[in-house]
Amino acid sequence: MRFTEKLYQSTRRSWALSLHHPFVLGIVSGELPLETFRYYVLQDIYYLKHYGKVHAMAAAQADDFHVTSMLAEKAKLTAEAELTVHQEHAKILGITAEEMTQFKPAPTAYAYTSHLYRAALSGSLGETVAAMLPCYWLYADIGKTYQDAKPQQTIYQNWIQTYASEWFQTSTQEQIDLLDRLAEEASDKEREKMMEQFAIAKEYELAFWEMAYTHETWLSTKFSLRKS
Repeated sequence: MRFTEKLYQSTRRSWALSLHHPFVLGIVSGELPLETFRYYVLQDIYYLKHYGKVHAMAAAQADDFHVTSMLAEKAKLTAEAELTVHQEHAKILGITAEEMTQFKPAPTAYAYTSHLYRAALSGSLGETVAAMLPCYWLYADIGKTYQDAKPQQTIYQNWIQTYASEWFQTSTQEQIDLLDRLAEEASDKEREKMMEQFAIAKEYELAFWEMAYTHETWLSTKFSLRKS
């Protein structure tokens, strides 16, 4: 069994919950309120900007220059492609440039990107790639699983087809193959760390759906001060 297959099996419950989360099913059916998707788009634009930076950090960690080149290219293409889609969504959803400039992330979006930076700053290339992979893999799986869905909202059709596209599926497979190669060269202890980084990131992917679905906010904006 390939290392990435073990990762998938070890997170299969979280994976199933992610594939069938009400947020995802709402997109597939077209019934998700646009205001909820709008909230998600803002959070994901924030996430992708940092995701691109972590790709660049991974590129710097690589000893093999071909891997450096691939990851640097992905830092550019992945971020540009997905941000372009979200910018198109932003126009449809009425998200202004000022709103994006002043945007502050929800706790889960902030924590997830912080996890990626921690993997990149404290670990090996294998740990960084392991932390980045769930984002690729889950979205590719959603695209493949629901590629025949026909939600009436065009914005939801575009979102699904982005991740069902041959380009995104190929890009994801490249990341899976890279992690398998890195795992072959790693020690048992290093592979354990890679598994941990992957598992935590996968939990954050599930938490990201829940964050968007519930319009998560910081607690200080949710509760009023109690009178003594």
